[in-house]
Amino acid sequence: MDNTNTTLEVDYGFRKNLDDDGRQKRTGTLVTASAHIITAVIGSGVLSLAWAIAQLGWVAGPAVLMAFSFITYFTSTLLADAYRSPDPVSGKRNYTYMDVVRANLGGKKVQLCGIAQYANLVGVTIGYTITASISMVAVRKSNCYHSKGHAASCKLSNYPYMIIFAAIQIVLSQIPNFHKLSWLSILAAVMSFAYSSIGLGLSIAKIVGGGDNVRTSLTGVEVGIDVSGAEKVWRTFQAIGDIAFAYAYSTVLIEIQDTLKSYPPENKVMKKASLAGVSTTTVFYVLCGCLGYAAFGNDAPGNFLTGFGFYEPFWLIDFANVCIAIHLIGAYQVFCQPLFGFFEIKCRQRWPDSKFITAEHILNVPFFGEYYLNMFRLVWRTAYVIMTAVIAMIFPFFNSFLGLIGAGSFYPLTVYFPIEMYIARAKIQRFSFTWVWLKILSWVCLFVSLVAAVGSVQGLLTDVKKYKPFETE
Repeated sequence: MDNTNTTLEVDYGFRKNLDDDGRQKRTGTLVTASAHIITAVIGSGVLSLAWAIAQLGWVAGPAVLMAFSFITYFTSTLLADAYRSPDPVSGKRNYTYMDVVRANLGGKKVQLCGIAQYANLVGVTIGYTITASISMVAVRKSNCYHSKGHAASCKLSNYPYMIIFAAIQIVLSQIPNFHKLSWLSILAAVMSFAYSSIGLGLSIAKIVGGGDNVRTSLTGVEVGIDVSGAEKVWRTFQAIGDIAFAYAYSTVLIEIQDTLKSYPPENKVMKKASLAGVSTTTVFYVLCGCLGYAAFGNDAPGNFLTGFGFYEPFWLIDFANVCIAIHLIGAYQVFCQPLFGFFEIKCRQRWPDSKFITAEHILNVPFFGEYYLNMFRLVWRTAYVIMTAVIAMIFPFFNSFLGLIGAGSFYPLTVYFPIEMYIARAKIQRFSFTWVWLKILSWVCLFVSLVAAVGSVQGLLTDVKKYKPFETE
């Protein structure tokens, strides 16, 4: 009898550590979800906002920023309700964006979602490799300019720093899943606040100090003075793409929501986290973009901490760039973990008897405890990080690349799928008022994505003409 009681107690204790779907109990909270969102959103995009506002001017620039923040928040609330289906509180869990689309729309749209999401995740990780290396190089350049003067030729290669970044990612990529990432996201979120605040402080100091003849205008860069008519159009399109990218986190929203505790209901916590994340980000973006534009005017660099709008105090610029690099180390993981998880689950389903793919080996790591080593995870994730680093070395174009990723993923993942799933789930009548305005919003965003993509492609083509492979900058 005693044995039976003991067995029941062990079984009860084991089940107490499991969620309603039989998986390990989720421990995520409003704080960890908000940290994940801020880490995903306040990325390298913030650094190109002064340039984007310069292309659009004082009227359209802040208006486009506010419009994208509203659209992102609105569609993220629609997506949060789709995590469980058919009921948003008690329905069956959907673990990935593709699962959500499969449960609500089905058909070819599932494959379309997968292509858009995972192509975006690959693109983002390549973009972050480029940006992190630029920030690491900026530390060396800043010290060089400080010791040799601002006119010195401080040419350095980004490639060694891409290799360093990749080496760090190979180690961090062995973190088994998203649920173990919260400490890295909180650190990365703190870093993003640090470098954004430093950028703001330096911009304010430059505005107060005056000195340079800074030109700003209601419509941004002026045709005939700063750019030609065609360049103005292309740059406007590209700036819209940069701003769209600066808010993108729908690619990882479902995966973030899947880390949350089941009570209070995940959709309610996720909506609060989205509000906290998007509103915090918007405040930083408007301040960074507008104060950066006020400080540099129409000559705002594409990346205002690494484009050497600021030279002094050199130690503070060094610290800001180190913060950017640390933040991007964390952000890379937030974006690649869903991709890792998707590929590994597919391989387990395809080859369930393969020991190489399924076997977990327990290692005792000093100061860490037990670590479960999987050989397939080690090999595939290492190969993925090396692949992104190699592509980043071949195509080191910052602004155009960001705009293209933003434009390509913004419409399908941030707007189209959340709206279509809401229409299907709520059974909204065709041509009703709600249906019409949701469709108008969807078509407007499609147009924005298309013009931003065209602008970015043109920018990339211009960069390619000037590019010489494996040359220092």
